[in-house]
Amino acid sequence: MPRHRCRLPLLAVLIGIGVGCTDAPPATAPPTTPPPAPLPPAEVNMSATGMVGGPLRFLSPDESRLFARGAGVFARLFEPGDGLGPLFNAEGCGACHEVPVLGGAGSNDPAEEGEDVELHGTEVHGATSCDNLSTVGGPVFQKEATEALQGIGIDHEEPPATAARANRTTPDVFGFGLLDAVPDAEILALADPNDRNGDGISGRPNRTADGRLGRFGRKAQVARLDEFNAEAFVQEMGITNPGFPVEQIPGGVPFPEGIDQTGEPEVPQEDLDAANGFVRFLAPPPPPRLDLVGLRGFMNFARIGCASCHVPALVTGPNPSRALRFRVVRAYTDLLLHDMGPELADICLAQAAPAEFRTEPLMGLRFATAFLHDGRAATIQQAITLHDGEARRARNRFLRLSPFDRAALLRFLHSL
Repeated sequence: MPRHRCRLPLLAVLIGIGVGCTDAPPATAPPTTPPPAPLPPAEVNMSATGMVGGPLRFLSPDESRLFARGAGVFARLFEPGDGLGPLFNAEGCGACHEVPVLGGAGSNDPAEEGEDVELHGTEVHGATSCDNLSTVGGPVFQKEATEALQGIGIDHEEPPATAARANRTTPDVFGFGLLDAVPDAEILALADPNDRNGDGISGRPNRTADGRLGRFGRKAQVARLDEFNAEAFVQEMGITNPGFPVEQIPGGVPFPEGIDQTGEPEVPQEDLDAANGFVRFLAPPPPPRLDLVGLRGFMNFARIGCASCHVPALVTGPNPSRALRFRVVRAYTDLLLHDMGPELADICLAQAAPAEFRTEPLMGLRFATAFLHDGRAATIQQAITLHDGEARRARNRFLRLSPFDRAALLRFLHSL
């Protein structure tokens, strides 16, 4: 039988409350004995500075220096002479990952045509084969072009007419190094692709072309953090690097001579390593203490089934870095794919079908300005009501909550 998906006993220990796990809706009466205020123990990783955007605790001196240098690379704005473009979405990592601090999310307003809402496209071939359109510039189709490229009449990139299209907002990268350090076995133990326990949740892993477990990207299509970062350099900024040394080109047609001003790779390995170090050691936002209403909301979150996919805590495994070794990650994700229903479906990626999405981590949710993968929801409550597919039961229980319990759950989510 598959492992029980609800990991609440671990969270209950971590924040000092006793929480049950059941598929039944919560009672509307408040608990007779108020739970104590949460007190995270030492093994829960938080920022070394206690501030949003700070490094993890327990970094070595070399890791601290790498984090600081990487913050500079992450914040750098590139120009065409530095390798920017010729096609790009932003001039630098920090140009999108900026709210509320470096490494955060984008402004993520889908009504704007700005750099923080991207255009992606792929095609489904046959029953299960997904083409990420890499031969024609996909799966990210850039909205901006350098002056040199505009001079020959190209000011953006469009997916093929036959492609499925999708908007993508910019997520934060808080705590991504901790997620990278979670063992594959920890994630696979939560999978139940055939729903053998009958709870309506059938999370399954995505896999890369070479069979590795995916965990990064809205479809969990990328296996490792360093690959995720290196790919972002070339797909978001058009900056080649040792991990991705080939330029993105529109429609698969090479750029004319003189359009790309720099040779490949356009950033050296040491700069890529530094950027990786910044993202790897960027701490999750320290969660504020919950009041009794917020604690009530956490219990509602568990009881209506949200925690079946948004698993409250994962644990990292052995790691050369003390900061990443055997740490509790309060990420509220299982890093698995779940069918979210036809209304949210857009593109395929790797083994993920159009309606399947990786459970979004909720670290830093309180700073978000738009919700869901494409930013279509303006509030957390609206995002919940748009959940469907495997999340339908939990969504319907949310809608049946009393006004007090619904407000308590939202109060909890706004604290993350």
